[in-house]
Amino acid sequence: MIWSVLFILFVHWFADFVLQTHHMSIRKSSSNYYLSLHVLVYAFTTIVMWSFVFPFTSIHISSLGIWLSFIVIFVTHWITDYFTSRLTSKLYKEERYHDFFVVIGLDQVLHYMQLLITFNYLLQL
Repeated sequence: MIWSVLFILFVHWFADFVLQTHHMSIRKSSSNYYLSLHVLVYAFTTIVMWSFVFPFTSIHISSLGIWLSFIVIFVTHWITDYFTSRLTSKLYKEERYHDFFVVIGLDQVLHYMQLLITFNYLLQL
């Protein structure tokens, strides 16, 4: 189980930070198009990586679980980033750097919770 959690966190880092372009990151706080593009890349990458790795473990993945997980990951990530990206953009412009990082930390905790709950309840349907 611990390896699954570590893998989920690694995939989150890769999909949310490495694959998010500079263009996406600076525009997602003001453009739903770029926010949606970022979240689409994120959710697709997450599901593809989960689909390739988890079958080599004892974790069973159904196609229903994959589709529901994709939808839940997309929707929850979009909602979270919609609010946190707008708030962090405002805080950064106001040079409230401590509050900026507090919100980034909260954003990450919310994503971790969403992913772990999704993994626990939906992926294994």
